Amino acid sequence: AFRGRYADFRDGHARAAKLSRAGGDGPAADSIAVDAACSGNPGPMEYRGVIVGAGREIFRQGPLKTGTNNIGEFLAIVHALAYLKREKLEWPVYSDSVQAIRWVQGKQCKTKLPNTEDTREVFTLIARAQDWLRENSYTNEVRKWKTDTWGESPADFGRK
Repeated sequence: AFRGRYADFRDGHARAAKLSRAGGDGPAADSIAVDAACSGNPGPMEYRGVIVGAGREIFRQGPLKTGTNNIGEFLAIVHALAYLKREKLEWPVYSDSVQAIRWVQGKQCKTKLPNTEDTREVFTLIARAQDWLRENSYTNEVRKWKTDTWGESPADFGRK
């Protein structure tokens, strides 16, 4: 951060260095990046979605009492897909969780987290997300955020 320009690191998060509007090497500017943060695994969990080109947060959920990072990423992807459908936008969604992307493709969160009193709230959200996936169609691509190439996602919570 100290070697770059301030605009590239505002709000403490590295902005994507290469943005593309027409399928270039970087992430699409007109897209949503999602990220989850979990303090412990399992532990308190939250997630959010950010418009990549603008760096603007459009949703945030949590912290929830107990969850996992993959559950948070799954919920964030579905939240982004529902947002894009409601807004009639054909933008892609980026996540750095291959597991969560697979769960969305399969329309099921296959977590091993036990369903207990502490996890009740997160399991309610999982059920709603799975119902949404079964009851809705979407054409938005869900893509892997290429952290090694692009740096941290604009949705990253910056707690590593």
